[in-house]
Amino acid sequence: MKRLLLTALAIGCMAGAAQAQSCNLQATEKKLAGAAKTSFLTKCEKDAGAACDKQAADRKLAGAAKSSFTKKCVSDAVGG
Repeated sequence: MKRLLLTALAIGCMAGAAQAQSCNLQATEKKLAGAAKTSFLTKCEKDAGAACDKQAADRKLAGAAKSSFTKKCVSDAVGG
């Protein structure tokens, strides 16, 4: 059961990350540099964190499962 839950979480996060481009890719496409790029990446990472927290809440995750899911989800969204 635990393996099934972790597999479902991984697939769900990958699907969410695949729907949106990574923050780094978006910044590159927008040809951002310097302070503008830093500001964009900071906001993008904050937005990704909020979206991943919502996904974790929707899946009723708590504790280590929530932390692990959110960390991977944000990493995928940011592109790092």
